[in-house]
Amino acid sequence: MVRMSMRRPATVATAAAGVLAAALVSVTSPGATAKPPHHQPTSTPVPIATPDGVVSSYLLNARTTNANQVHRVERAVTEAGGTVVQTWPQIGVVVAHSTSSTFRDDVKDEARGSLYSVGATRTVPVTEGTPVDARAKRRDVSKRTSAVTPDPREGEQWDMRMIKADQAHEITDGSRSVLVGVLDSGIDPDHPDLVANIDTADSVNCSDAGRPDRSATGWYPTTSDHGTHVAGTIAAARNGVGIVGVAPNVRMASVKVVNDDGFIYPEYAVCGFMWAALHHMDVTNNSYYVDPFMFYCSDQPDQAAAKLAVDRAVQWSIDKGVVSAAAAGNASYDLANKTTDSTSPDDGTPVDRTINNDCQDIPTELDGVVTVSSMEQFPAGSTESRLSGFSNRGLGVIDVAAPGSRILSTIVNNNGYGLKSGTSMASPHVAGVLALMKSAHPSWSPATMLAKLRAHADDKACTAATAGAPCVGPASDNSYFGEGVVDALDAVQ
Repeated sequence: MVRMSMRRPATVATAAAGVLAAALVSVTSPGATAKPPHHQPTSTPVPIATPDGVVSSYLLNARTTNANQVHRVERAVTEAGGTVVQTWPQIGVVVAHSTSSTFRDDVKDEARGSLYSVGATRTVPVTEGTPVDARAKRRDVSKRTSAVTPDPREGEQWDMRMIKADQAHEITDGSRSVLVGVLDSGIDPDHPDLVANIDTADSVNCSDAGRPDRSATGWYPTTSDHGTHVAGTIAAARNGVGIVGVAPNVRMASVKVVNDDGFIYPEYAVCGFMWAALHHMDVTNNSYYVDPFMFYCSDQPDQAAAKLAVDRAVQWSIDKGVVSAAAAGNASYDLANKTTDSTSPDDGTPVDRTINNDCQDIPTELDGVVTVSSMEQFPAGSTESRLSGFSNRGLGVIDVAAPGSRILSTIVNNNGYGLKSGTSMASPHVAGVLALMKSAHPSWSPATMLAKLRAHADDKACTAATAGAPCVGPASDNSYFGEGVVDALDAVQ
Protein backbone atom coordinates (compact mmCIF):
# COMPACT_ATOMS: atom_id res chain seq x y z
CA MET A 1 0.00 0.00 0.00
CA VAL A 2 1.42 3.38 -0.97
CA ARG A 3 1.80 5.56 2.09
CA MET A 4 0.72 8.87 0.59
CA SER A 5 -1.36 9.99 3.56
CA MET A 6 -0.58 9.88 7.25
CA ARG A 7 -0.36 6.26 8.39
CA ARG A 8 -1.89 5.38 11.71
CA PRO A 9 -0.66 2.31 13.63
CA ALA A 10 -4.20 0.95 13.79
CA THR A 11 -4.22 0.65 10.02
CA VAL A 12 -1.15 -1.55 10.10
CA ALA A 13 -2.46 -3.54 13.04
CA THR A 14 -5.59 -4.58 11.21
CA ALA A 15 -4.23 -4.86 7.70
CA ALA A 16 -1.24 -7.20 7.64
CA ALA A 17 -3.05 -10.53 7.43
CA GLY A 18 -5.69 -9.12 5.10
CA VAL A 19 -3.08 -7.63 2.79
CA LEU A 20 -1.38 -11.00 2.44
CA ALA A 21 -4.66 -12.77 1.81
CA ALA A 22 -5.61 -10.26 -0.85
CA ALA A 23 -2.20 -10.59 -2.45
CA LEU A 24 -2.64 -14.33 -2.79
CA VAL A 25 -6.25 -14.87 -3.79
CA SER A 26 -7.37 -11.82 -5.71
CA VAL A 27 -6.94 -11.46 -9.43
CA THR A 28 -8.06 -7.84 -9.53
CA SER A 29 -6.43 -6.77 -6.26
CA PRO A 30 -3.01 -8.41 -6.06
CA GLY A 31 -2.06 -6.94 -2.73
CA ALA A 32 -0.53 -3.98 -0.97
CA THR A 33 1.69 -3.05 -3.87
CA ALA A 34 -1.09 -2.84 -6.43
CA LYS A 35 -2.96 0.30 -5.37
CA PRO A 36 -4.26 1.85 -8.59
CA PRO A 37 -2.93 5.29 -9.50
CA HIS A 38 -5.23 8.27 -9.01
CA HIS A 39 -4.66 10.79 -11.80
CA GLN A 40 -0.92 10.30 -11.64
CA PRO A 41 1.41 10.31 -14.63
CA THR A 42 2.31 6.94 -16.07
CA SER A 43 5.88 6.00 -15.23
CA THR A 44 8.42 5.79 -18.02
CA PRO A 45 8.74 2.23 -19.34
CA VAL A 46 12.13 0.59 -18.81
CA PRO A 47 12.05 -2.63 -20.88
CA ILE A 48 14.36 -5.37 -19.65
CA ALA A 49 16.01 -7.25 -22.52
CA THR A 50 16.44 -11.01 -22.09
CA PRO A 51 18.36 -12.15 -25.18
CA ASP A 52 18.57 -15.75 -26.30
CA GLY A 53 21.53 -17.72 -25.04
CA VAL A 54 22.17 -15.88 -21.75
CA VAL A 55 20.77 -16.82 -18.37
CA SER A 56 18.13 -14.38 -17.14
CA SER A 57 16.36 -14.50 -13.77
CA TYR A 58 12.60 -14.21 -13.24
CA LEU A 59 10.05 -14.05 -10.43
CA LEU A 60 6.66 -15.65 -11.06
CA ASN A 61 3.60 -15.03 -8.89
CA ALA A 62 0.91 -17.72 -8.87
CA ARG A 63 -2.66 -16.51 -8.58
CA THR A 64 -3.08 -18.28 -5.21
CA THR A 65 -1.11 -20.54 -2.89
CA ASN A 66 -3.23 -23.51 -3.93
CA ALA A 67 -0.76 -26.36 -4.35
CA ASN A 68 -2.12 -27.35 -7.74
CA GLN A 69 -1.73 -23.81 -9.09
CA VAL A 70 1.80 -23.46 -7.73
CA HIS A 71 2.77 -26.83 -9.23
CA ARG A 72 1.23 -25.76 -12.53
CA VAL A 73 3.43 -22.67 -12.53
CA GLU A 74 6.47 -24.85 -11.82
CA ARG A 75 5.56 -27.15 -14.71
CA ALA A 76 5.00 -24.15 -16.95
CA VAL A 77 8.55 -22.98 -16.24
CA THR A 78 9.93 -26.33 -17.38
CA GLU A 79 7.63 -26.54 -20.40
CA ALA A 80 8.74 -23.03 -21.43
CA GLY A 81 12.36 -24.18 -21.40
CA GLY A 82 13.26 -22.68 -18.01
CA THR A 83 14.66 -24.03 -14.74
CA VAL A 84 12.93 -23.77 -11.37
CA VAL A 85 15.54 -22.38 -8.97
CA GLN A 86 13.40 -22.01 -5.86
CA THR A 87 9.73 -22.24 -4.97
CA TRP A 88 8.14 -20.53 -1.98
CA PRO A 89 4.77 -22.33 -1.85
CA GLN A 90 3.70 -20.39 1.24
CA ILE A 91 3.34 -17.24 -0.87
CA GLY A 92 2.93 -18.71 -4.35
CA VAL A 93 6.27 -17.37 -5.67
CA VAL A 94 8.66 -19.20 -8.00
CA VAL A 95 12.21 -18.14 -8.92
CA ALA A 96 13.24 -19.31 -12.38
CA HIS A 97 16.13 -19.05 -14.85
CA SER A 98 15.86 -19.23 -18.63
CA THR A 99 18.01 -18.65 -21.70
CA SER A 100 15.01 -17.97 -23.95
CA SER A 101 14.17 -14.43 -25.03
CA THR A 102 10.46 -15.35 -25.17
CA PHE A 103 10.30 -17.00 -21.76
CA ARG A 104 7.85 -14.48 -20.26
CA ASP A 105 5.28 -14.99 -23.01
CA ASP A 106 5.88 -18.73 -23.23
CA VAL A 107 5.42 -19.36 -19.52
CA LYS A 108 2.14 -17.41 -19.52
CA ASP A 109 0.82 -19.64 -22.28
CA GLU A 110 1.95 -22.81 -20.51
CA ALA A 111 0.59 -21.82 -17.08
CA ARG A 112 -3.01 -21.90 -18.35
CA GLY A 113 -4.39 -19.22 -16.06
CA SER A 114 -2.49 -20.18 -12.89
CA LEU A 115 0.05 -17.40 -13.26
CA TYR A 116 -0.74 -13.88 -12.05
CA SER A 117 2.47 -12.17 -13.17
CA VAL A 118 6.03 -12.79 -14.29
CA GLY A 119 8.93 -10.37 -14.47
CA ALA A 120 12.66 -10.31 -15.12
CA THR A 121 14.54 -9.26 -11.99
CA ARG A 122 17.71 -7.71 -13.44
CA THR A 123 18.92 -6.06 -16.62
CA VAL A 124 22.11 -8.13 -16.80
CA PRO A 125 22.66 -11.89 -17.14
CA VAL A 126 22.85 -14.06 -14.04
CA THR A 127 26.47 -14.14 -12.87
CA GLU A 128 26.22 -16.66 -10.02
CA GLY A 129 24.94 -19.48 -12.23
CA THR A 130 21.96 -21.72 -11.53
CA PRO A 131 22.61 -23.18 -8.07
CA VAL A 132 22.73 -26.75 -6.92
CA ASP A 133 21.59 -27.81 -3.47
CA ALA A 134 24.61 -27.32 -1.19
CA ARG A 135 24.30 -28.52 2.37
CA ALA A 136 26.90 -28.71 5.12
CA LYS A 137 27.07 -29.13 8.86
CA ARG A 138 27.66 -25.91 10.73
CA ARG A 139 28.95 -24.88 14.11
CA ASP A 140 26.74 -24.53 17.15
CA VAL A 141 25.78 -21.08 18.41
CA SER A 142 28.72 -19.53 20.25
CA LYS A 143 28.45 -18.97 23.98
CA ARG A 144 28.40 -15.40 25.22
CA THR A 145 30.91 -13.88 27.63
CA SER A 146 29.84 -11.05 29.89
CA ALA A 147 31.34 -8.03 31.59
CA VAL A 148 30.08 -5.53 34.11
CA THR A 149 32.38 -2.63 33.21
CA PRO A 150 31.78 -0.24 30.30
CA ASP A 151 33.35 -1.26 27.02
CA PRO A 152 36.42 0.83 26.07
CA ARG A 153 34.87 2.85 23.23
CA GLU A 154 31.36 3.14 24.63
CA GLY A 155 32.03 6.78 25.50
CA GLU A 156 32.40 7.57 21.78
CA GLN A 157 28.92 6.28 20.99
CA TRP A 158 26.94 9.52 20.95
CA ASP A 159 24.27 7.70 18.98
CA MET A 160 23.46 5.37 21.87
CA ARG A 161 23.00 8.26 24.24
CA MET A 162 20.76 10.08 21.75
CA ILE A 163 18.28 7.19 21.62
CA LYS A 164 18.67 6.49 25.39
CA ALA A 165 20.11 3.03 24.83
CA ASP A 166 22.55 3.64 27.68
CA GLN A 167 19.59 4.20 30.03
CA ALA A 168 17.73 1.18 28.65
CA HIS A 169 20.77 -1.00 29.42
CA GLU A 170 20.32 -0.24 33.10
CA ILE A 171 17.09 -2.21 32.80
CA THR A 172 18.01 -4.87 30.24
CA ASP A 173 20.57 -5.73 27.58
CA GLY A 174 17.94 -7.83 25.81
CA SER A 175 16.98 -11.48 25.92
CA ARG A 176 18.83 -14.44 24.39
CA SER A 177 15.45 -15.69 23.22
CA VAL A 178 15.21 -12.79 20.73
CA LEU A 179 16.67 -13.36 17.27
CA VAL A 180 17.41 -10.53 14.82
CA GLY A 181 17.92 -11.27 11.14
CA VAL A 182 20.56 -9.02 9.61
CA LEU A 183 19.60 -9.00 5.93
CA ASP A 184 22.81 -7.60 4.51
CA SER A 185 26.24 -8.46 3.12
CA GLY A 186 27.17 -10.97 5.84
CA ILE A 187 28.65 -10.67 9.33
CA ASP A 188 32.32 -11.09 10.26
CA PRO A 189 32.24 -14.56 11.90
CA ASP A 190 35.13 -14.03 14.31
CA HIS A 191 34.89 -10.37 15.30
CA PRO A 192 35.40 -10.31 19.09
CA ASP A 193 32.45 -7.95 19.58
CA LEU A 194 30.07 -10.07 17.48
CA VAL A 195 31.02 -13.74 17.65
CA ALA A 196 29.18 -14.41 20.93
CA ASN A 197 25.90 -13.17 19.48
CA ILE A 198 25.97 -14.75 16.01
CA ASP A 199 23.47 -17.59 15.60
CA THR A 200 25.28 -19.67 13.00
CA ALA A 201 22.55 -22.31 12.90
CA ASP A 202 20.03 -19.82 11.51
CA SER A 203 22.42 -17.94 9.22
CA VAL A 204 22.17 -18.37 5.45
CA ASN A 205 23.30 -17.05 2.09
CA CYS A 206 20.39 -15.89 -0.12
CA SER A 207 22.56 -14.39 -2.86
CA ASP A 208 22.92 -17.75 -4.61
CA ALA A 209 20.24 -16.86 -7.18
CA GLY A 210 17.64 -16.51 -4.42
CA ARG A 211 17.94 -20.08 -3.20
CA PRO A 212 19.04 -20.65 0.42
CA ASP A 213 22.69 -21.66 0.48
CA ARG A 214 23.25 -23.41 3.80
CA SER A 215 26.96 -24.04 3.38
CA ALA A 216 29.09 -23.40 6.45
CA THR A 217 30.65 -20.18 5.22
CA GLY A 218 28.09 -18.96 2.70
CA TRP A 219 26.85 -16.22 5.03
CA TYR A 220 30.32 -14.79 5.61
CA PRO A 221 31.11 -11.35 4.18
CA THR A 222 33.32 -11.34 1.10
CA THR A 223 33.58 -7.96 -0.59
CA SER A 224 31.70 -5.72 1.88
CA ASP A 225 31.80 -4.99 5.61
CA HIS A 226 28.45 -3.18 5.47
CA GLY A 227 26.59 -5.99 7.25
CA THR A 228 29.28 -6.24 9.90
CA HIS A 229 28.94 -2.53 10.69
CA VAL A 230 25.15 -2.86 10.86
CA ALA A 231 25.41 -5.90 13.14
CA GLY A 232 27.62 -4.05 15.62
CA THR A 233 25.06 -1.30 16.04
CA ILE A 234 22.33 -3.83 16.66
CA ALA A 235 24.05 -6.17 19.07
CA ALA A 236 27.77 -5.75 19.71
CA ALA A 237 28.28 -7.66 22.95
CA ARG A 238 28.90 -6.12 26.36
CA ASN A 239 32.19 -7.93 26.87
CA GLY A 240 34.85 -5.39 27.79
CA VAL A 241 35.90 -5.05 24.14
CA GLY A 242 35.27 -2.18 21.72
CA ILE A 243 31.69 -0.91 21.61
CA VAL A 244 28.22 -1.91 22.82
CA GLY A 245 25.19 -2.42 20.57
CA VAL A 246 21.65 -1.26 21.20
CA ALA A 247 20.65 -4.76 22.30
CA PRO A 248 23.95 -6.40 23.34
CA ASN A 249 22.49 -9.67 24.62
CA VAL A 250 20.21 -10.68 21.74
CA ARG A 251 21.20 -13.14 19.01
CA MET A 252 21.75 -12.25 15.36
CA ALA A 253 21.50 -14.37 12.24
CA SER A 254 23.48 -13.38 9.17
CA VAL A 255 21.06 -13.49 6.24
CA LYS A 256 23.24 -12.60 3.28
CA VAL A 257 21.22 -10.87 0.55
CA VAL A 258 24.03 -8.89 -1.10
CA ASN A 259 26.10 -10.50 -3.84
CA ASP A 260 29.81 -9.91 -4.41
CA ASP A 261 29.03 -7.12 -6.87
CA GLY A 262 27.01 -5.28 -4.24
CA PHE A 263 23.52 -5.94 -5.65
CA ILE A 264 20.39 -7.02 -3.77
CA TYR A 265 18.08 -8.48 -6.40
CA PRO A 266 14.38 -9.13 -5.69
CA GLU A 267 14.80 -12.90 -5.45
CA TYR A 268 17.47 -12.40 -2.79
CA ALA A 269 15.14 -10.22 -0.72
CA VAL A 270 12.28 -12.71 -1.06
CA CYS A 271 14.59 -15.45 0.20
CA GLY A 272 15.72 -13.27 3.11
CA PHE A 273 12.24 -12.46 4.40
CA MET A 274 11.03 -16.03 3.92
CA TRP A 275 14.07 -17.41 5.73
CA ALA A 276 13.50 -15.00 8.62
CA ALA A 277 9.88 -16.13 8.96
CA LEU A 278 10.60 -19.83 8.60
CA HIS A 279 13.34 -19.61 11.24
CA HIS A 280 11.17 -17.74 13.74
CA MET A 281 13.12 -14.50 13.80
CA ASP A 282 11.62 -11.66 15.79
CA VAL A 283 13.15 -8.67 13.99
CA THR A 284 14.93 -8.03 10.72
CA ASN A 285 17.05 -5.08 9.65
CA ASN A 286 17.09 -4.04 6.01
CA SER A 287 19.69 -1.38 5.22
CA TYR A 288 19.27 -1.47 1.45
CA TYR A 289 16.88 -0.93 -1.41
CA VAL A 290 16.16 -3.75 -3.82
CA ASP A 291 18.13 -3.47 -7.07
CA PRO A 292 18.11 -2.65 -9.90
CA PHE A 293 15.40 0.02 -9.44
CA MET A 294 15.42 2.70 -6.78
CA PHE A 295 11.65 2.77 -7.22
CA TYR A 296 9.50 -0.14 -8.44
CA CYS A 297 6.48 1.04 -10.44
CA SER A 298 3.21 -0.88 -10.43
CA ASP A 299 2.42 0.15 -14.01
CA GLN A 300 5.55 -1.57 -15.40
CA PRO A 301 5.13 -5.38 -15.74
CA ASP A 302 8.64 -6.53 -14.75
CA GLN A 303 8.85 -4.11 -11.83
CA ALA A 304 5.30 -4.89 -10.67
CA ALA A 305 5.92 -8.65 -10.62
CA ALA A 306 9.14 -8.27 -8.63
CA LYS A 307 7.53 -5.84 -6.19
CA LEU A 308 4.56 -8.14 -5.63
CA ALA A 309 6.82 -11.10 -4.89
CA VAL A 310 8.84 -9.12 -2.32
CA ASP A 311 5.66 -7.75 -0.76
CA ARG A 312 4.18 -11.24 -0.44
CA ALA A 313 7.31 -12.33 1.42
CA VAL A 314 7.22 -9.29 3.70
CA GLN A 315 3.53 -9.71 4.55
CA TRP A 316 3.97 -13.43 5.20
CA SER A 317 6.87 -12.68 7.54
CA ILE A 318 4.71 -10.17 9.43
CA ASP A 319 1.99 -12.79 9.72
CA LYS A 320 4.59 -15.15 11.22
CA GLY A 321 5.65 -12.63 13.87
CA VAL A 322 8.57 -10.78 12.23
CA VAL A 323 8.80 -6.99 12.50
CA SER A 324 11.18 -5.30 10.07
CA ALA A 325 13.05 -1.99 10.11
CA ALA A 326 14.37 -0.52 6.86
CA ALA A 327 16.51 2.39 5.75
CA ALA A 328 14.60 5.23 4.08
CA GLY A 329 17.38 5.79 1.52
CA ASN A 330 20.21 8.22 0.86
CA ALA A 331 19.04 10.25 -2.15
CA SER A 332 17.76 13.34 -0.28
CA TYR A 333 14.43 12.45 -1.88
CA ASP A 334 10.88 13.31 -0.82
CA LEU A 335 9.22 9.88 -0.82
CA ALA A 336 5.78 11.47 -0.51
CA ASN A 337 6.15 13.45 -3.75
CA LYS A 338 7.86 11.34 -6.38
CA THR A 339 8.48 12.80 -9.83
CA THR A 340 11.66 11.53 -11.50
CA ASP A 341 14.43 8.97 -11.14
CA SER A 342 17.72 9.09 -13.07
CA THR A 343 19.54 6.27 -11.25
CA SER A 344 17.72 3.15 -12.43
CA PRO A 345 18.40 0.50 -13.48
CA ASP A 346 21.65 0.58 -11.53
CA ASP A 347 22.99 -2.73 -12.85
CA GLY A 348 22.97 -1.48 -16.44
CA THR A 349 22.48 1.88 -18.11
CA PRO A 350 20.32 4.24 -16.02
CA VAL A 351 17.61 6.21 -17.81
CA ASP A 352 15.87 9.45 -16.93
CA ARG A 353 12.35 8.39 -16.15
CA THR A 354 9.13 9.90 -14.89
CA ILE A 355 7.76 8.15 -11.82
CA ASN A 356 4.73 8.58 -9.57
CA ASN A 357 3.75 7.84 -5.99
CA ASP A 358 2.76 4.30 -6.91
CA CYS A 359 6.45 3.71 -7.57
CA GLN A 360 7.95 2.46 -4.30
CA ASP A 361 11.34 2.18 -2.68
CA ILE A 362 11.26 -1.43 -1.47
CA PRO A 363 11.28 -2.85 1.11
CA THR A 364 11.11 0.38 3.13
CA GLU A 365 7.82 1.60 1.64
CA LEU A 366 5.99 -1.71 1.88
CA ASP A 367 3.13 -1.85 4.33
CA GLY A 368 4.06 -2.79 7.90
CA VAL A 369 7.80 -2.06 7.48
CA VAL A 370 9.32 0.56 9.82
CA THR A 371 10.74 3.35 7.64
CA VAL A 372 13.74 5.07 9.25
CA SER A 373 15.30 8.43 8.36
CA SER A 374 18.78 9.50 9.47
CA MET A 375 19.96 12.20 11.90
CA GLU A 376 23.33 13.81 12.51
CA GLN A 377 24.84 15.71 15.42
CA PHE A 378 24.53 19.41 14.77
CA PRO A 379 26.52 21.33 15.77
CA ALA A 380 29.17 18.62 15.79
CA GLY A 381 29.91 17.28 19.26
CA SER A 382 26.71 18.71 20.75
CA THR A 383 23.60 17.00 22.04
CA GLU A 384 21.53 18.62 19.29
CA SER A 385 20.67 17.01 15.96
CA ARG A 386 19.13 17.56 12.55
CA LEU A 387 18.20 15.49 9.50
CA SER A 388 21.27 14.10 7.74
CA GLY A 389 21.77 15.87 4.42
CA PHE A 390 21.63 12.60 2.45
CA SER A 391 18.50 11.21 4.13
CA ASN A 392 15.26 10.61 2.28
CA ARG A 393 12.16 12.06 3.92
CA GLY A 394 8.40 12.16 3.36
CA LEU A 395 5.27 13.19 5.21
CA GLY A 396 3.32 10.07 6.12
CA VAL A 397 6.16 7.84 4.93
CA ILE A 398 8.83 8.17 7.63
CA ASP A 399 7.94 6.34 10.84
CA VAL A 400 10.82 7.33 13.12
CA ALA A 401 14.31 8.81 12.96
CA ALA A 402 17.61 7.56 14.40
CA PRO A 403 21.30 8.54 14.29
CA GLY A 404 22.95 7.69 10.98
CA SER A 405 25.91 10.04 10.43
CA ARG A 406 29.45 9.09 11.49
CA ILE A 407 28.37 6.03 13.44
CA LEU A 408 31.11 4.02 15.15
CA SER A 409 30.68 0.27 14.77
CA THR A 410 32.39 -2.99 13.91
CA ILE A 411 34.21 -3.60 10.59
CA VAL A 412 35.90 -6.61 9.03
CA ASN A 413 39.40 -5.16 8.55
CA ASN A 414 41.57 -6.35 11.45
CA ASN A 415 38.36 -7.14 13.36
CA GLY A 416 38.29 -3.44 14.03
CA TYR A 417 35.99 -0.42 14.25
CA GLY A 418 35.13 2.38 11.87
CA LEU A 419 32.77 5.24 11.08
CA LYS A 420 30.05 4.94 8.44
CA SER A 421 27.16 7.21 7.45
CA GLY A 422 23.80 6.54 5.83
CA THR A 423 20.23 5.63 6.58
CA SER A 424 21.82 2.16 6.55
CA MET A 425 23.35 3.15 9.89
CA ALA A 426 20.10 4.64 11.24
CA SER A 427 17.92 1.58 10.60
CA PRO A 428 19.91 -0.85 12.82
CA HIS A 429 19.40 1.47 15.79
CA VAL A 430 15.68 0.93 15.33
CA ALA A 431 16.12 -2.81 14.82
CA GLY A 432 18.02 -2.90 18.11
CA VAL A 433 15.27 -0.98 19.89
CA LEU A 434 12.69 -3.40 18.48
CA ALA A 435 14.82 -6.28 19.81
CA LEU A 436 14.85 -4.69 23.26
CA MET A 437 11.10 -4.13 23.01
CA LYS A 438 10.51 -7.77 22.09
CA SER A 439 12.73 -8.82 24.99
CA ALA A 440 10.62 -6.81 27.43
CA HIS A 441 7.28 -7.64 25.81
CA PRO A 442 7.59 -11.10 24.20
CA SER A 443 3.88 -11.42 23.47
CA TRP A 444 3.64 -8.25 21.36
CA SER A 445 2.82 -8.70 17.69
CA PRO A 446 4.64 -6.87 14.88
CA ALA A 447 1.71 -4.45 14.52
CA THR A 448 1.73 -3.70 18.24
CA MET A 449 5.49 -3.17 18.21
CA LEU A 450 5.25 -0.75 15.29
CA ALA A 451 2.45 1.17 17.00
CA LYS A 452 4.36 1.35 20.31
CA LEU A 453 7.61 2.31 18.57
CA ARG A 454 5.89 5.27 16.93
CA ALA A 455 3.99 6.24 20.07
CA HIS A 456 7.11 6.13 22.26
CA ALA A 457 9.30 8.12 19.87
CA ASP A 458 10.39 11.50 21.19
CA ASP A 459 8.70 14.28 19.21
CA LYS A 460 11.14 16.33 17.19
CA ALA A 461 9.99 19.56 15.61
CA CYS A 462 10.89 20.58 12.10
CA THR A 463 14.29 22.21 11.78
CA ALA A 464 15.79 24.35 9.06
CA ALA A 465 15.81 22.60 5.70
CA THR A 466 18.73 20.18 5.61
CA ALA A 467 18.37 18.63 2.18
CA GLY A 468 17.04 21.58 0.25
CA ALA A 469 13.40 20.80 0.98
CA PRO A 470 11.23 22.19 3.75
CA CYS A 471 10.19 20.08 6.69
CA VAL A 472 6.42 19.64 6.66
CA GLY A 473 4.18 18.76 9.58
CA PRO A 474 4.06 19.17 13.37
CA ALA A 475 6.56 17.88 15.91
CA SER A 476 4.33 14.87 16.50
CA ASP A 477 4.63 13.62 12.91
CA ASN A 478 6.56 15.40 10.19
CA SER A 479 8.33 14.72 6.92
CA TYR A 480 11.85 14.71 8.39
CA PHE A 481 11.52 12.66 11.58
CA GLY A 482 8.15 10.92 11.36
CA GLU A 483 6.82 10.55 14.87
CA GLY A 484 10.20 11.42 16.32
CA VAL A 485 13.49 10.03 17.57
CA VAL A 486 13.31 6.36 18.49
CA ASP A 487 13.42 5.85 22.28
CA ALA A 488 15.11 2.70 23.65
CA LEU A 489 14.26 3.48 27.27
CA ASP A 490 10.53 3.67 26.68
CA ALA A 491 10.74 0.46 24.68
CA VAL A 492 11.75 -1.55 27.75
CA GLN A 493 9.66 0.21 30.37
